[in-house]
Amino acid sequence: MPSKSRINNLRVLILEPYYGGSHRQFIEGLVAAIPAEFTLFQLPARKWKMRMQLSALWFIEKIKALPVAERRFDALLCSTFMDLGVFKSLAHDIAGWNTEIRYLTYYHENQFQYPGYLEKSSNHQFTAINFNNAMISKGIAFNSEFNRTGFLDHVEKYLRKATDMKFSDIRATLYEKSVVLYPGLDFSLPDSTKTEVNIPEGRPPLIIWNHRWEHDKDPESFFNGLEKLKKRKISFQLAVLGQQFSQVPDCFANAARRLNDELVHIGYVADKKEYFVWLNKGDFIVSTALHEFFGIAVIEAVRVGCYPLLPARLSYPELFPEKFLYKKGDFSKKLAEVIINKETLEQDEAMNLTERFSWNSLKKQYITWLTG
Repeated sequence: MPSKSRINNLRVLILEPYYGGSHRQFIEGLVAAIPAEFTLFQLPARKWKMRMQLSALWFIEKIKALPVAERRFDALLCSTFMDLGVFKSLAHDIAGWNTEIRYLTYYHENQFQYPGYLEKSSNHQFTAINFNNAMISKGIAFNSEFNRTGFLDHVEKYLRKATDMKFSDIRATLYEKSVVLYPGLDFSLPDSTKTEVNIPEGRPPLIIWNHRWEHDKDPESFFNGLEKLKKRKISFQLAVLGQQFSQVPDCFANAARRLNDELVHIGYVADKKEYFVWLNKGDFIVSTALHEFFGIAVIEAVRVGCYPLLPARLSYPELFPEKFLYKKGDFSKKLAEVIINKETLEQDEAMNLTERFSWNSLKKQYITWLTG
């Protein structure tokens, strides 16, 4: 464990080309939890392909605009949306730049594993940037073992395509300098809202959907499963809270009609306190995701007492015990069981399941990673 004086004197430059959602939440939590000196340059969370191609150049301009005396940092932390190779080559000759800086990349996601992504050759440039960042970085951290293993598996496949070139064991090299660091969460707000919720006696159980309104979260299977419950006359209520974008899958409009009697809320809740009040009202938090590298939305709901029902795939098996997981094709059946059996999550169990993801539990690991 590094000494307090070392971490207090550590100057960390954070470069985030996609400052929104989980990326922003992660950085805000990191800066609040770790007693280092942070400097942040960021761009709004949009146009991710353009960010990967050009953000390094933009950040170089920001470094050059600093007084020479302020250009020396001990560590640089970036996400996978910046081309670290371009940045490092251009930063090397900037006056005042620390050429021995510790380059670190945090993998919230990797482009190799997005569903159907590798089918388009035009997308290969972005997987290459993810790979090159890993090679260049002194240390790489992944937000789940699922993310790390998937990335390394795809790196092996990527390198095998170079049939006339032989490489050393790059997978082992990358694994050796990698760690799994769950993104720390600040539970102060969800914990504080627990006393602000009054649930009427005899109310049907409330199912929470708090995921993005996109196909990779498989909302079609979710709503189909709920319609099966309705046909079986299993009583429930539904709150759909997730964030929607310009293109919304048709199943949401269909569900608003077919499940109108069960719906108590549909639409994104931007205010965080109001959002956690809704989670506190919930009985079950459900995921049907086809794509998920971690699962912040689920963990936040579990923290306030929602009983989780999650697919036995992606990151979920490393985050939650088997009793909360369902096998492929068993979603509706398993959901019916937990409702009929009136499964609940006691406060102690909710705390035990989630406390290891708090910044208080994780900050020592992050300090070790940042300082090397």
